[in-house]
Amino acid sequence: MQSAAIFENLPYYTNRNGKGNGMQIGKLVLLYALWAFAATSFFTVFILYSPNPFSNFMFKQRYPLTKNTNLSALILENDTTLPHQNPFKSNPATIINHKKESNDEKIKCDLFEGKWIPDLYGPMYTNWSCPLIPDSRNCPKFGRENVDYMNWRWMPNECELPRFDAKTFLSTVRGKKLAFIGDSLARNQMDSLLCLLSQGETPKDVYTDDLDRYRTFYFPSHDFTLMAYWTTHLTFSEAKKVNGSKTAMFDIHLDKIDVNWAQKLPTLDYAVISIGQWFNRKNYLYEGGKVIGCIYCDEPDVPNLGFPLAVGKAMGKALEYINDCQECRGLFTLARTFSPSHFEYGTWNEGGKCNRTSPYTEKQDEYDFQLEVRKSQVKAFEKIKKIRDGKRFEILDITRAMLMRPDGHPDINWYHKYLQGHTDCIHWCLPGPVDVWNELLLAVLQNKDGNSMAQTQLK
Repeated sequence: MQSAAIFENLPYYTNRNGKGNGMQIGKLVLLYALWAFAATSFFTVFILYSPNPFSNFMFKQRYPLTKNTNLSALILENDTTLPHQNPFKSNPATIINHKKESNDEKIKCDLFEGKWIPDLYGPMYTNWSCPLIPDSRNCPKFGRENVDYMNWRWMPNECELPRFDAKTFLSTVRGKKLAFIGDSLARNQMDSLLCLLSQGETPKDVYTDDLDRYRTFYFPSHDFTLMAYWTTHLTFSEAKKVNGSKTAMFDIHLDKIDVNWAQKLPTLDYAVISIGQWFNRKNYLYEGGKVIGCIYCDEPDVPNLGFPLAVGKAMGKALEYINDCQECRGLFTLARTFSPSHFEYGTWNEGGKCNRTSPYTEKQDEYDFQLEVRKSQVKAFEKIKKIRDGKRFEILDITRAMLMRPDGHPDINWYHKYLQGHTDCIHWCLPGPVDVWNELLLAVLQNKDGNSMAQTQLK
């Protein structure tokens, strides 16, 4: 009786005569019960049968490489954090085969020119969901409290870059072998890719050497092998000796290839080559067995050729070697451009730090020399594209995007048994901005147009 009185006092449950409509109440209660049962059943199945249900739900709608959608425009219009100007201007570097529009057009899009925008979905993995993150890149584990650096995504100016999809990547490279060839930043990219792919399949750790510089992982369900090959300069180099002792300087032979990685090329389907930071010190450069110059030296008879020129020459030599490799007929090579550092107030061992918490919103003039390094690599890439002998070469031009991310480095929030107490403003936290390298990698691998980057130009 008391319950009936409550319902009768509600306008929705009384008729014009003021009498309760019991039949109507019964129907509404029944409909509500059916709705609640259906909703509960749906979410129960959804949670039980999805390994990461909420992220899958959020990422189910993936944006193709098409002209900017209304959603993107809405985000940009309401984004007061980043200005809408173009931070780095250059000509289109790619022509992407977009989904067929009604007019069957191809839309020019430079994947590597754009801006960082807030990402409401956050990272694709965490340091909890990916146990493969090394301590040297696991920033939250070692004290980093601000995690805003994880919540940005790269948006090209003229198209949408799809979010990384592990199943799509693994399907693309099924039965193949891919190696990242370079220094610890090449390994940084491989670690990122491992975490991204582990959301689709758990890899087997097949091989590591004593120094953890050569690694091999295998994805059995897709017969895909992922490797890291260590090289500091791509060309042959050795530590310079003074009075019989090794120093931090190197003798770099720009006309001789480093056979440690070169001899493994014939077994590969994809090679991502990169160099950079190991040139950024006092080094001596050789050709024909003779010193032709140096980097950061002040000697009367040795010209200082500079950091950018040396990197460009070494990258060019590596690309030429791959192009001439007769046993590498099916090899697809990607040249990854220079990954910038962001030390402020000193170097890594002189009190330098990189504790910013958000991206730069415009070009920073103090980093122009790093763009010069990138320019030398693009020049070497353009040259090989003109003379290539049946092989495919593409570029991962990440420099301009990463110059805007001083917030993505470990700073003091990392661990290495030999370098405790030093800041790291060279490598990248995982998860973090470096994950976009593999989103770009997937976009390039999926592009079937062999001339997609023929229009790359320097600016």
